[in-house]
Amino acid sequence: MKSIFEQLGGACHEENGNLIPDLRLPTEEEQPIGKWGQRHLDYLKQHRKVTYTNLLTSGRLGVYLVDIDRQAQECFERLIEGMKQAQGITERLKEENALEWVGRMNNVRMCAKEIVNEKIIYI
Repeated sequence: MKSIFEQLGGACHEENGNLIPDLRLPTEEEQPIGKWGQRHLDYLKQHRKVTYTNLLTSGRLGVYLVDIDRQAQECFERLIEGMKQAQGITERLKEENALEWVGRMNNVRMCAKEIVNEKIIYI
């Protein structure tokens, strides 16, 4: 006689006289996940465990993280360009005073990183 699980299409195997369901996560194509996606993954695991588990068990976690990574990188690049223009950070400044340019660019990158973290990664 088939178990209810088997009647619904699931497969079982027997161990020590007990029927054990054969549970497997859906297969998902491996995709490289960048630094933003990795940060968001860590955040999900620590602070959004239900969301993490739902994405993992549905087989959509990798696609989701790749999309978050892409969105975050695009936002980061747009923010940097906008801040550079607003603050007058140019290639000419880089040629004339490389040290000042590096300092100002580091500040712009840190500000952009904080915004991306707040708006995309840690939500």
